[in-house]
Amino acid sequence: MKACIFDLDGTLTDTLESLTYSVAETLKEMGMPPITSDECRRFVGNGARVLIEKSLKAAGGETAAGRLDEGMEIYGRIFDANCTYHVTPYEGIREMLSELKSQGIRLGVLSNKPHRQTVKVVREIFGEGVFDCVQGQQEQIARKPDPEGVYRLMEALNTTKEECLYVGDSEVDIRTGKNAGVRTVGVAWGFRDREALSAAGAETIIDEPGELTGIRI
Repeated sequence: MKACIFDLDGTLTDTLESLTYSVAETLKEMGMPPITSDECRRFVGNGARVLIEKSLKAAGGETAAGRLDEGMEIYGRIFDANCTYHVTPYEGIREMLSELKSQGIRLGVLSNKPHRQTVKVVREIFGEGVFDCVQGQQEQIARKPDPEGVYRLMEALNTTKEECLYVGDSEVDIRTGKNAGVRTVGVAWGFRDREALSAAGAETIIDEPGELTGIRI
């Protein structure tokens, strides 16, 4: 392995509180009741637009989905101000990243979170110099599970499919890695459990970050 690409939410960082809070404040401003933390956990993974669409339906029914553009404008403003709210790296993540870097492995982040907030979270939580490349959702790049983001990061990391590992916590991540043709590892400490990852086709699932440093392609 010469490079490792990570999902962000639910993989490197526990961002559920920031997401739940921002969605709740969005719905509040729209005059709607909040969704639960468990609902937010299930809705995360396919980008902000899908998160807000599902949240609107859960809070106000099918008719509320017609306010999606309004919800996206409000959420974008609120989440930009609160994307690091109570965000922490999962236990063992910093040590795992340090070990990978000591092995000379190049590191990247690929998230369906909007690019601005992805960069903001990575910089505030991990600082500069840990990751070689950070990519969030942008209009000109197809979001996961499309493999385009993985291909872009592999090019930036100067690596090939055979040398790259992709790591994530959701069904979207498992499909992303498979679509890109790279070995994919599911993590069981994030927003999905082992059963969901297995059902999505994950062939390798780890329970602790330290297990990743022993994986060989």
